[in-house]
Amino acid sequence: MRSNQILSILLQLAVAGLVIIFTAYLLPGIIVEDFFTGVLIAALLALLNVTVKPILIFFTIPITILTLGLFLLVINALMVMLAADIVSGFSVGNFWWALLFSLVLSLVNSILGISLGSRLGK
Repeated sequence: MRSNQILSILLQLAVAGLVIIFTAYLLPGIIVEDFFTGVLIAALLALLNVTVKPILIFFTIPITILTLGLFLLVINALMVMLAADIVSGFSVGNFWWALLFSLVLSLVNSILGISLGSRLGK
């Protein structure tokens, strides 16, 4: 990897960590201890979304089709709850907080991705 690619990945993780801390600040059912924990959660969620999530999607194709894709929100919430079980400084009150956290996180990341992507010429 080139140094600018590594720097870009580190910047994305730092921004994702800030987004996670901001989202946890908005939602009382989510607790993130510090910035490092937020970055760790961002990295872990990225890893889970690349490894575990595709397997879950494959095995839940029928219910995902029946719900017109809404079951993917449940899978996202499960990824958040799994991350909370793995990272000690990250706590999720219950499934509904995990669902809301994943929705807000997706929305903020989409907005940031659009605005940062247009600035970076992507």
